[in-house]
Amino acid sequence: MNSLLNIENLQVAYPEKRGKSQWAVNNVSITLKPGERLGLVGESGCGKSTLGRAAMRLLPSSVQVEGAVTFAGESVFEMNSSQLRKFRGEAVALVFQDPMTRLNPLMTIGDHCLETIQAHQPHLSKSQAQQKSRETLEAVKIPANRWFQYPHEFSGGMRQRVAIALALLLAPKLIVADEPTTSLDVTIASQILQELTRLCQERHTSLLLISHDLAMVGEYCDRIAVMHRGEIVEIASIQQVIHNPQHEYTKSLFEAALHIQVVESNQPQIKPQKSEIITPPNISHPILLVKNLQKYYTLESNFIEQLLFSSKSQIIKAVDGVNLELYSGEVVGLVGESGCGKSTLSRTILQLILPTAGLVEFQGTDLTTLSQSALQPYRRQMQMIFQDPLACLNPMMTVNQLIADPLFIHNLANVESAKSQVEQMLERVDLTPISEYGNRYPSELSGGQQQRVAIARALITHPKLVICDEPVSMLDATIQIQVLELMLDLKKQLNLTYLFITHDLWVARFICDRIAVMNRGKIVEQGKTEEIFNHPQHPYTQTLLNAAPLLSSL
Repeated sequence: MNSLLNIENLQVAYPEKRGKSQWAVNNVSITLKPGERLGLVGESGCGKSTLGRAAMRLLPSSVQVEGAVTFAGESVFEMNSSQLRKFRGEAVALVFQDPMTRLNPLMTIGDHCLETIQAHQPHLSKSQAQQKSRETLEAVKIPANRWFQYPHEFSGGMRQRVAIALALLLAPKLIVADEPTTSLDVTIASQILQELTRLCQERHTSLLLISHDLAMVGEYCDRIAVMHRGEIVEIASIQQVIHNPQHEYTKSLFEAALHIQVVESNQPQIKPQKSEIITPPNISHPILLVKNLQKYYTLESNFIEQLLFSSKSQIIKAVDGVNLELYSGEVVGLVGESGCGKSTLSRTILQLILPTAGLVEFQGTDLTTLSQSALQPYRRQMQMIFQDPLACLNPMMTVNQLIADPLFIHNLANVESAKSQVEQMLERVDLTPISEYGNRYPSELSGGQQQRVAIARALITHPKLVICDEPVSMLDATIQIQVLELMLDLKKQLNLTYLFITHDLWVARFICDRIAVMNRGKIVEQGKTEEIFNHPQHPYTQTLLNAAPLLSSL
């Protein structure tokens, strides 16, 4: 069978930085047959995304590209602008990791779909385009009543579903999915990938799945290519690579993934680090007490909707009567699907958004009764680590400046003292030598290093409570392990308390003492981690666990 996509001796180099020049993609050759599903895995910064973008000629003109890429026998590098326009979208669709790079904030979700169809299939009437768009949106679980909403009104996971729907609209021959489920929970990720693989089978569509999730790749792909430092070090069938890896890097990658997906409750590498300093609830007052917390939003209908559909304003109960307790020194996991209210709950706890009703008590003080100025000292003791470190780090500041900045904001140090504290924190998060990393900018760091900077920045004010919102979801297995173990070490050294928000159940099991399961704005089940995993009570918890891919079962 002739190959659909053929990449031969591809090399990609970005413009020199600080006198250094090296191949981001080095002599890579890959073939992909019609209907085949190939998983491309590797650590952050290994060149996976660069490879995908180079194959579609999406890299800037300043980037040096050598080699050949052919699609259905035609050279991609020799296509003119009109051929490229047809190639992208109709022949090949790309699903980005960050959906906001795909969505126009000034356009509704419906307009995005109509624009895509009208640009490539102008022969369809508007009603036909709307019908096709709605069917595709429904396939990725986006209800019709969200047609008139804008991207900022969607959760991160919902935005990714929109991006996937836009890729599916034109029924391409190849889908290049670059970390398509990073921001999605296991149930939705499973549904999305089942839909993608179903389309591949029905329409003989090929899939290049770029991911750091080895279990997901193993479950949904036919072959796997392992990339390391710009090179493909191993490529074979899923079963061959999982059960008999040949390259040392492949072996270390799977060992790290299996280390996270621990099944036994008596694993020695986890038990000593968890629950050692948790005070039983009947002895100590919780450091954080959340009672009947509510955050409601009113979804206003616009004039056209009111005129055509007689629609009324809807109430979205993002957080609906949540009760939660955290005790000093413990790690509580908050898990649930995208859009269930996890991130809204965390921001409401921090008073970054004001609750509709309820109580948030931190160290005995109800934060909901305080003014903005009165909240300032408490905010210093309640810090947050976000999902995307690059999005929360100022690209114009060096690592030293980024970590020192909170000290100056809260008037905690002078220049000399700040310098000393920053150096100590860089050592704590293993960004050494300090003289090298301290003067770098965020763009000069790998994903794991960026997250270490974000952790250092959060901890520099010596907080008591750290809310971690998907802090490792964008990292590959080896870097995940390093960051998670670092967070456990820092928790022990600094007596930290973590509220750990994640959609990755295996990460939650690895790091958390207790788990609270959230669904549709409510916490439906709470308990010790092993109890939740071994004896889930609520049907939704059972659904989550059944949907989570397990590497050891492949």
